[in-house]
Amino acid sequence: MIVRPYAPGDDAALYDICLRTGDNGGDASHLYADPRVLGEIFVGPYLRFEPSLAFVVDDGAVAGYVLGARDTTEFSKSCEREWWPPLRERYPREAFPDGTPDARCVALIHEPRRADPSVVDEYPAHLHIDMLPRVQGHGMGRALMERLLTALHDAGAPGVHLGVGAANTRAIGFYERMGFATLETSDRGRLMARRTGAAAG
Repeated sequence: MIVRPYAPGDDAALYDICLRTGDNGGDASHLYADPRVLGEIFVGPYLRFEPSLAFVVDDGAVAGYVLGARDTTEFSKSCEREWWPPLRERYPREAFPDGTPDARCVALIHEPRRADPSVVDEYPAHLHIDMLPRVQGHGMGRALMERLLTALHDAGAPGVHLGVGAANTRAIGFYERMGFATLETSDRGRLMARRTGAAAG
């Protein structure tokens, strides 16, 4: 079980992991009519624009990943120029019934979330991390996070933020142990952040 840099042949596995962890860390396969739509938002653009900030857990097959963007504002501009336009053609607003998980993803494709300027001023980077159950509890999450935090620091990003669902209490505890502090809370979840560089003890 190792952490290694992302390789182009990993794409399908990363999309699958995104889906299989997309329900507050649990399997979301049964929730989506289109198995790729979640990954098109939370995996694909990172592999396209920030491949050097993508790392995976490999236990003979890819079983987890961390993805980062060093500058959230510039990353959003790149997505708006190159990533979202073809997806908006592929997924028109009326592609799925209102209120379904697929429809909510399509809404994000057409109206991506915008980061709070006051957050990105201090914590310009952001990340996503997901692991399948078989590699959880073996220190791989910490290893992924340490690898990315060091890479972000080396790339000049002084801080990083992330969002986590309110029901994903296991992830919240993990982020707190990794030195992340809560900046904002809502009914939906938390916005958390920390400085880059060496991970928490």
